[in-house]
Amino acid sequence: MPVAYFRTPVGIARIIQEDGFITSVSIRDEEYEIEPASTRLLQTVIDQLNEYFAGTRKEFTFPIKQAGSDFQQQVWEGLLSIPYGKTITYAQQSNQMNNPLAIRAIASANGRNSLWVVVPCHRVIGSDGSLTGYAGGVWRKKWLLEHEARVLGVGQTKLDF
Repeated sequence: MPVAYFRTPVGIARIIQEDGFITSVSIRDEEYEIEPASTRLLQTVIDQLNEYFAGTRKEFTFPIKQAGSDFQQQVWEGLLSIPYGKTITYAQQSNQMNNPLAIRAIASANGRNSLWVVVPCHRVIGSDGSLTGYAGGVWRKKWLLEHEARVLGVGQTKLDF
């Protein structure tokens, strides 16, 4: 299972490749030794993440796959439809899934997303506009949202209620 580590503005990213797919992108608090990509796919991910952090890429084009239930897959697929630089609430996400009572289950599935940044769970916020819950820490969620807003030239996160 090839793994690469590289430095981003928000920490060391760990990328895992399995069977021709990227199965995990996470950003760690711990320091890791930078490991260059050992496969073309890992290098593609590093290149695209660098472009994202440089503000020149808004979506990712490499193959991804996460292990999860059908419900989790549906939640993660919905995350991919949130436009770059935009946010939705957990309630909006549950309404989009025609499951308005599943807000907590949806939030839990978002928390189990193993493809940080790539499957943009950072774009889901609390109904009151708060930056609740992010596996990488709320400070990273805030940084990512502010980064996307800066790239779009809106100056601050735009909430789409």
